[in-house]
Amino acid sequence: MGYQNEWLLLETEDDIDEMEHRQPTEELLFYQAVTNGDMEAVRRNCKQERFLDSEGVGVLSRNAVTNLKYHFVITTAMITRLCRQKGMELEQAFRMSDFYIRKLDDIHTVQGVRDLHDAMVLNYTEKMRRLRRNDTNSRHINACKEYIYAHVKERITIEDLADELGVSASYLSRLFKKETGDSVSAYIRRQKIEVAKNLLRYSEYSMIDIANRLSFSSQSHFIQQFREAVGMTPKKYRDVNHMVQWDITGESEEKEKE
Repeated sequence: MGYQNEWLLLETEDDIDEMEHRQPTEELLFYQAVTNGDMEAVRRNCKQERFLDSEGVGVLSRNAVTNLKYHFVITTAMITRLCRQKGMELEQAFRMSDFYIRKLDDIHTVQGVRDLHDAMVLNYTEKMRRLRRNDTNSRHINACKEYIYAHVKERITIEDLADELGVSASYLSRLFKKETGDSVSAYIRRQKIEVAKNLLRYSEYSMIDIANRLSFSSQSHFIQQFREAVGMTPKKYRDVNHMVQWDITGESEEKEKE
């Protein structure tokens, strides 16, 4: 019997689950909070454990953990596409989605899925908060930033970017500085340092490995650039931050700013 016929028969059964699904208003408001970068509203939703509330939510599996994983994937897919529509770089949006969905393979408890959900939605929200705060860029500059994000591990020049966008290097350089306040090289360097910070926090790569992965000219050049940007050496940064756990309260973020 085909799936369509099976559903048609099930639809006529008296004992079919007649639970009314939750009205979409609350769900849409939550997605809106994420895409608006509203950290307070999203943290409040996480603390209330709305993701675990099964009232008005479809049952997708008889297994509680599997059921929650399915809802996690749906939520991640929705947030990814909505954030992309609101301006998040395509590669960033979908790489984040792939990362969090792959993490589900290693989780086997309801609490584990809930913790991953909270980390995921807060990560997207923080990215959107920063994006909306600086969202005044033209099409060329947004395309430029997207290219840099997708190729951050490579050596990128202003000529590479100009060729990709079909404009002159001098024009792109002037436009980028005008709209962002940064030179192209300074922006690229900052993006590489952000990736380096994550590698220092969550990986065991050596300094030379990180320098090579991010196409710095040498290990000493990487250390110098990192110290100038962050105010401490990569080794010191790793000693302080290595394997820092997700913090949905925002306390660790405030400490890092200090």
